[in-house]
Amino acid sequence: MTQEIHGTVADGFEAVREEFAAVTAGERPDHESQVCVHVHGRRVVDLWTGGIGPDTLYGVHEATQGATFLVVAVLVQDGTLELDRKVTYYWPEFAAEGKGGLTLRDLVTHRAGVVGADGGFTLQELADDRALAERLADQRPFWRAGTLCGSHPLVIGALVGEVVRRATGHRLQEVYEERIRAPYALDFHLGLPASQEPRFRSVQPLVPTPAQQVRLDALPTGPHTLRAIALNHGATGPAGPAGPAGPVLLPNERLIRAAGQASVGGVASARGLAGLYAAAISGAEEHEPLLKPDTVAETGQLHACGRDPVTGDHTAFGLGFRAVADVWYRFLGAGAFGQAGDAGSLAFADPRSGLAYGFTRRRCAFPGGPAPENERLVQAAHRAALAG
Repeated sequence: MTQEIHGTVADGFEAVREEFAAVTAGERPDHESQVCVHVHGRRVVDLWTGGIGPDTLYGVHEATQGATFLVVAVLVQDGTLELDRKVTYYWPEFAAEGKGGLTLRDLVTHRAGVVGADGGFTLQELADDRALAERLADQRPFWRAGTLCGSHPLVIGALVGEVVRRATGHRLQEVYEERIRAPYALDFHLGLPASQEPRFRSVQPLVPTPAQQVRLDALPTGPHTLRAIALNHGATGPAGPAGPAGPVLLPNERLIRAAGQASVGGVASARGLAGLYAAAISGAEEHEPLLKPDTVAETGQLHACGRDPVTGDHTAFGLGFRAVADVWYRFLGAGAFGQAGDAGSLAFADPRSGLAYGFTRRRCAFPGGPAPENERLVQAAHRAALAG
């Protein structure tokens, strides 16, 4: 089945449209996705398909963390936060259970080891970063703090956000709104206003093929595995794995979207995702880039890598962000940084080519992380950016 493609591309970026048409051909009739690309701050690709528009909003899961870590980068740049100070300088209670030696740099590079909490979290706790932080401060790490790097998918925003709150007196979401989203008019929300709800499209769960189901069945699912703890599988009720607000479907809950939970509660269009990273490295219209060149370099510098003890996969992190070229697309420049989400969303910056990229889709991708079609789209966009 051929999907109708809407939107525009700049001269030289026609290959991205061709790839977008190719990767969406044959998809289910209810398939929806968007892709947006900026190069050196200029929007060069703006495409969508599936009977939606460019301003349709989706829950972007862990891609939310791009906004979270950009707040950290801005606060480090202006001296409000210091990466090599201990977390306890800002948040004394975090010292419990052997975490007192952890630095802010360790925390943002996913070394804390508090990927969840014994017994899991309720939906109300998951929507409240301060409640999560209070639970996590008392939690014994699941590996020795500072020794390994691994995914903290549902809680890293709460951990970082509590440091931001202690240092500034404001919630991370408030800092993001005032210093990043509003000035750059980004369609990427940490806390979706009720007035914008009509633009939101709920996440559709993965419908695996038989071959995909075999792979899913092979994943560790016991309630005491690190993966299960990190994905809140120990919880019962709505936020448990079988509940209507299981981890992948959390953005479907108004409670999560309204709070703008800083790990997975962000809501955005592809324009908003790409615009965030364009603002970071290139600026927009009358606004200078959010990050100075030295900050961009440190943000994308490889800080931690290895086998993720939560997922079992290879992982690599810059300052909070994934090291995109190391984890997903090796053809990108060194120092590319970004985040992906479970429904297949992806957003990143490649400072060497000036590329800022955003992709959303409604139906969850297999096996999680950036949807498979991103590889062809990113490669086409990157090739065109270099050619320009």
